[in-house]
Amino acid sequence: MSDETQQELTAPARLPSSGKPRFETPLVPRNSISGSALIAVVAIMTFLASLTTGAVMLVNQAASEWESDVAREVTIQVLPAPNRDVDATVDRAAAVARAFTGIGDVRVYTKEESARLLEPWLGSGLSLADLPVPRLIVVKIAPGATPDLPQLRRMLAEQVPGAMLDDHRGWVDRMRAMAGTAVAVGIGVLLLMFAATILSVTFATRGAMATNKTVIEVLHFVGAKNRFIAGNFQRHFLLLGLQGGAIGGGGAILLFALASMMSGWFSGTAGGDQTSAMFGTFSIGLAGYVGVLCQVALTAVVTALTSRHTVNRTLESID
Repeated sequence: MSDETQQELTAPARLPSSGKPRFETPLVPRNSISGSALIAVVAIMTFLASLTTGAVMLVNQAASEWESDVAREVTIQVLPAPNRDVDATVDRAAAVARAFTGIGDVRVYTKEESARLLEPWLGSGLSLADLPVPRLIVVKIAPGATPDLPQLRRMLAEQVPGAMLDDHRGWVDRMRAMAGTAVAVGIGVLLLMFAATILSVTFATRGAMATNKTVIEVLHFVGAKNRFIAGNFQRHFLLLGLQGGAIGGGGAILLFALASMMSGWFSGTAGGDQTSAMFGTFSIGLAGYVGVLCQVALTAVVTALTSRHTVNRTLESID
């Protein structure tokens, strides 16, 4: 056997070289206790934030429907008084309302019907003959019409003494204030949840950097750019944010879909009708589901950017 052949057999095998360094393990561990805990925290925050967004949308939709219904109706009240023919006064008031421009329908409530409206507060079986229970006339506005309600109020005051027009303006204003308050509270809760998420990601990033402190310092001193190190952390926490956001957002979507189906199942019952009248059908619609998905993406982006910012600030302190 020649010397050259013997050298080839005894020489150690050479690994193929490449132009870029290779890492056998990732800079940031993919599976760790802190990573799993962060996924759980992000999932919980996203779930609660999605519930808050959906609840605000449901309240806003219900308030808009109530306002629309109330805005299409006004009420004329005729108060009983000594020496006043209430039935004749009610007929005159109804005639004035029917002849007014923009009015679609006029319904006169009988004395018994007006008394039944008080039963939820006073109970049934009471004699209301001696009480000054007002007679009600419900006036519906014609579709697309905008009648001059102040003019109708003046006409009633001039032609029908004892008749008062109530356009429910105070109730509508309170409804708008309630909806605005609900939206403001929802925005405040969302901001607090995002703040809690940012703090959680910051602590998780610092923990991951502390675990890999030696590797990060070596990479930093041999010339690795800050953006290279920060990019690894950003990709890692972006995936964590997407996983946690998908779990939390998916759970919220399933909950809203289940609530919408249950609302349909109980439709027609007394409790179901009352709940539907107060909160609608619990359906947030396509816009609501798209909003939840956007919230999931926003949570992932916030998680990634927070991690990158934390890493950059830590590396700058090393310099």
